[in-house]
Amino acid sequence: MDRFLDLLRKYEISAIADVRSQPYSRFNPQFNREVLEKSLRSAGISYAFLGRELGARSEDKGCYVGGRVQYGLLAKTDLFRQGIERVMNGIEKHRIALLCAEKEPLKCHRTILVARQLAATGVEIQHILENGDLESHEAALSRLLKEDKLPESDLFLSREALIADAYSRREAEIAYREKVDSDAPQEKRLSR
Repeated sequence: MDRFLDLLRKYEISAIADVRSQPYSRFNPQFNREVLEKSLRSAGISYAFLGRELGARSEDKGCYVGGRVQYGLLAKTDLFRQGIERVMNGIEKHRIALLCAEKEPLKCHRTILVARQLAATGVEIQHILENGDLESHEAALSRLLKEDKLPESDLFLSREALIADAYSRREAEIAYREKVDSDAPQEKRLSR
């Protein structure tokens, strides 16, 4: 927790938007919602739980295809848009950090879904990396292209199309999938 708070202070973060659908951890209980909120408050940092609005595990069954969340569908829901609007309103008063469970931005929905939508509105996004360095969203996207072995530019495809392809590939890897109950009858096997 001390290292986490030091990073927040280093980058003058005044508010946390917690985008975890389930803000609890067996391995790091200091980041459980109530404990975290209390620690942040003691450090003078505001806390807002936005997991219902911006979390990766949507309760809206219309966001699932074949048991997997589809970020494009999720981003179009009223609830998600309300979450983005809350963040947009919050940045007028605060320097906000989005919090999720994954330390690597490119393996987390906060980058592949939430930051993508915020960046589309013109918000400048910076990712705090595990080593404490900052990485611009554009640099993160270049790294995503490289990891997916896609070029930075192409004679026939725009950079936007290449990035959309990289986002889609990463979503396929990380998007939440409903658990399958192998003991349930075949027609009722998907459960949460």
